[in-house]
Amino acid sequence: MFLFSSHVFKLVTTKVYRRHLLKRRGWITALIMFMSVFEVAFCQNQTPEPESTQVLQLHYQDRYVVMENGIFQLTLSNPEGFVTGIRYNGIENVLAYTGKEYDRGYWDLVWNFPGKKAKKTKGTLDRIEATKMEVITQNDEQIELSFSRTWNTSSTTAVPVNIDKRFVMLRNSSGFYSYAIFERLQGWPAVELDNMRLVFKLNKEKFHYMAISDDRQRYMPLPDDRIPPRGQPLAYPEAVQLLDPIEPDFKGEVDDKYEYSMESKDIKVHGWISTNDSVGFWQITPSNEFRSAGPLKQFLGSHVGPTNLAIFHSTHYVGAELIMSFKNGEAWKKVFGPVFIYLNSFPKGVDPLLLWHEAKNQTTIEEEKWPYNFTASDDFPASDQRGSVSGRLLVRDRFISSEDIPANGSYVGLAVPGDVGSWQRECKGYQFWSKADENGSFSINNVRSGRYNLYAFAPGFIGDYHNDTVFDISPGSKISLGDLVYEPPRDGPTLWEIGVPDRSAAEFYIPDPNPSFVNKLYLNHSDKFRQYGLWERYSELYPDEDMVYNVDVDDYSKKWFFMQVTRKHANGGYNGTTWQIRFQFDDKMKNLTGNFKLRIALATSNVAELQVRVNDLSADPPLFTTEQIGRDNTIARHGIHGLYWLYNVNVPAASLHLGNNTIYLTQPLATSPFQGLMYDYIRLEYPDSINYITRS
Repeated sequence: MFLFSSHVFKLVTTKVYRRHLLKRRGWITALIMFMSVFEVAFCQNQTPEPESTQVLQLHYQDRYVVMENGIFQLTLSNPEGFVTGIRYNGIENVLAYTGKEYDRGYWDLVWNFPGKKAKKTKGTLDRIEATKMEVITQNDEQIELSFSRTWNTSSTTAVPVNIDKRFVMLRNSSGFYSYAIFERLQGWPAVELDNMRLVFKLNKEKFHYMAISDDRQRYMPLPDDRIPPRGQPLAYPEAVQLLDPIEPDFKGEVDDKYEYSMESKDIKVHGWISTNDSVGFWQITPSNEFRSAGPLKQFLGSHVGPTNLAIFHSTHYVGAELIMSFKNGEAWKKVFGPVFIYLNSFPKGVDPLLLWHEAKNQTTIEEEKWPYNFTASDDFPASDQRGSVSGRLLVRDRFISSEDIPANGSYVGLAVPGDVGSWQRECKGYQFWSKADENGSFSINNVRSGRYNLYAFAPGFIGDYHNDTVFDISPGSKISLGDLVYEPPRDGPTLWEIGVPDRSAAEFYIPDPNPSFVNKLYLNHSDKFRQYGLWERYSELYPDEDMVYNVDVDDYSKKWFFMQVTRKHANGGYNGTTWQIRFQFDDKMKNLTGNFKLRIALATSNVAELQVRVNDLSADPPLFTTEQIGRDNTIARHGIHGLYWLYNVNVPAASLHLGNNTIYLTQPLATSPFQGLMYDYIRLEYPDSINYITRS
């Protein structure tokens, strides 16, 4: 670390001087010069007062308990454990003031007794109102408070789970930590848990700029803009067109919280900036070990409110298969978090939008500190109470390479013992994932004690790796697995293929949105699939006939529509759709026998069915059907993948003939615009007996 004087820092980080650099020396020079000092600038700005004045204090005020450390003040209701106030950098309360103190910062969950959910309801929303407050730790370095609630065994209306919410403040820290311990004891009644989260609703008069990634940040509309007559709900309540927003620049745009969903592996820091006050409010998640369903599971984060969420478990982009269901008598315990709520600020004259970069720096610091060693609960183990697993993953596909291929970029993880791919539906335990390097090497560190299977998936290859050995992790254990080999499904050489096997439909043709329904953030953006109403574009492109794809001439990035959806017809109903894949056989194929293999990998399915027919659209029954699968709701929620499905279909050589051939893909279910499929990858393989033939 090197230091600059305060006047140099001020000069280089002002917007006027950066514009001067851009004009005189080019943007590259400006970027290098700025990046070389911005970390120092942040450190200078964030340096707390002398340590002698930074005294941790705990106060009791009527129905509240207050923690402060000289940098900020945190107020919680006592004994409920709601965050009612956060005072920071001259702002009396960064949270919303609605008159409802329980609606500012809180933990909540959605739950049901099995079979008790009323039709079209999401279950019982519980704000987790604690009944007991306890000081767990109070010393010169930290304060940890517990707000707990114990289930009454005679209750028939409360969720049968003990919940202990924790809040931790450290000396000289510009933020606080929160985690919660959920526990069920043996003998307790069955229950279903749908959603668990930590919510913060910020002051809408202050926080107008949202940042969730480097290329997904913008000024946001106000919640008032969503309410009629300023806003008009669209196909579902979450999507609203802004007709008369308070800020005219938003007029005509569509706002929908699902447009800002993120994959679990990418949810490290997100939040809001008050540009007038140069203050940032961020949620930092150093580890996703406690989240459900693996690294690709999508969750909500920040959205209009201004709202900031830490979602630990939800059924979004998966559906009912991810409801956390407990049988009668089933015991369970899990720690969710900790997450770090971080506040930062800049002096006047410094571009407040750069607070995002400083928050990313703090995220790196928090990741290096994980697992935290200051939490008081024995249920959150420190690093010396954890283990690790390392190895190298190789892929063996004899039709691609005669040598094993390093699984570069593969995700390798530990999860509860199960079946192939079961990790994407697993939600009661912990999961630990690592991304393999260019040699296929991986190291999964800081693993909690427990019993696990090893799972993996590799970009460029279909299917899942599963090592059914049960690995028993204990404190300090270091397991080295050496080389592991994944053999993806393969019977013969590739005749043709469509797409890229990466569990996403992003490589296919994604149309421009209807210009009347846009989110300006995603114009000319790589995530254009997040625009509203793209399902309607299919019928506009194919008003009468469905898509026909010729493998010899068509480009899947320009022709293959990224989702197979229903078509709306004139009377307001919907029709199923049938896509065609056309290909040719030449004379070399005439003597082939046995089965070709059709591999179909789906990136998502929502109340849909895939029927496969070959050269005979009227065949009944079809050659293959998935029957109805999936409730991902990915189409409506602007996703590009949900649950991954892989099907292997035998295509008899006798059903194919010389010249033109057609595979028909029919999705017949049609009661909604949101029913349909997204394909990840399709491949037709020769019979294995043809592997010696060299195609000209």
